[in-house]
Amino acid sequence: MKIVEAKVVVTSPGRNFVTLKLTTDDGLTGLGDATLNGRELAVVSYLEDHVAPLLTGLDPHRIEDTWQYLYRGAYWRRGPVTMAAVAAVDTALWDIKAKAAGMPLYQLLGGASRDRIRAYGHANGATVPELMDSVRARLEEGYQAVRIQTGIPGLKAVYGVHAGVAHQQQRPLVEDWDTEAYLRHLPTVFEAVREEFGPELPLLHDAHHRLTPTQAARLGRDLEPYRPFWLEDCTPAENQEAFRQVRAATTTPLAVGEVFNSVHDYQTLITERLIDYVRSAVTHFGGITPLKKLFDFAALYQIRTATHGPEDISPVGLAAALHLDLAVHNFGIQEYSGHTTLTGEVFRHAYTFADGHLHPGEQPGLGVELDEALAARHPYEQAYLPVNRLQDGSLHDW
Repeated sequence: MKIVEAKVVVTSPGRNFVTLKLTTDDGLTGLGDATLNGRELAVVSYLEDHVAPLLTGLDPHRIEDTWQYLYRGAYWRRGPVTMAAVAAVDTALWDIKAKAAGMPLYQLLGGASRDRIRAYGHANGATVPELMDSVRARLEEGYQAVRIQTGIPGLKAVYGVHAGVAHQQQRPLVEDWDTEAYLRHLPTVFEAVREEFGPELPLLHDAHHRLTPTQAARLGRDLEPYRPFWLEDCTPAENQEAFRQVRAATTTPLAVGEVFNSVHDYQTLITERLIDYVRSAVTHFGGITPLKKLFDFAALYQIRTATHGPEDISPVGLAAALHLDLAVHNFGIQEYSGHTTLTGEVFRHAYTFADGHLHPGEQPGLGVELDEALAARHPYEQAYLPVNRLQDGSLHDW
């Protein structure tokens, strides 16, 4: 068996997605997600101009060797553009291998370690009453764990609180930020949600890299009475040692990693047990091959998985995550914010969501098929993620 075609498909059924489709000489196809939100076309060029010419003629069954070829062979390693492109190839190869075996992918990863995959949804509101309504809506949809994000008095636009998709525009949306106002407000939000929904509902929160280690330590400590499931991305983790200060100050569980694209980004965090959950996505970490290795590494230190699953991870990337979730023993929880109905039509998928849990389905491969004709009717739209500015106008971490 040989790869005879590598095709990149860009479509925007509500937001942009980049998909690699590999085809073999015996007609098998495999899909990989290469979406890098706000920098999609950089990955398209990387794939079309630099990677696709290397793939034709290769044996699709040699997944590990191909991963090493694309990672080590380029010399310029890591980075989100490179690793999204490598991820797309790796995922597509696993899709082909599982289809050739006539099995759902999770069976090739060791088989199921559980019957279903617990998911958490997103609840948000500009005000606390709006947040309460959003939590109720998630619970009515079946979620049994909820991430809560809310507006902050005095601020106009804050991460995690928006109406619909606010990312399709010619220039980045500018949000505003006041750390002290946030640190004062958030514990009152947790208190209100706990009073309304009780102590048993798992509540998660994303600080989105906006705090210093000292501020993160303070927040983690202030949230302890409300028993959050985790505090996510509490401080920029390029400086892994910063988490020592946070860890020493609070027992609030910590999750990090959605912007990571290499195991080296995690090494100190894992070996010193400075975090409780690894958050990387198949799409941005180089694929299924390295992410499975990361999960096994984390398991040695009693750290669990929590794969990144926002709207800009396509159904291809989400399906790949679900197969891993079902197979690995140290699974923790899966982010699932869902996709638009149109996205589900472009990417027909076997995975299901019911009673707050996901399952990848039993179709051979990933269980996702791309409707290329429908995808072509929804071309790329220029889009950016927002940026964040402090009250004095200086740029801050978004």
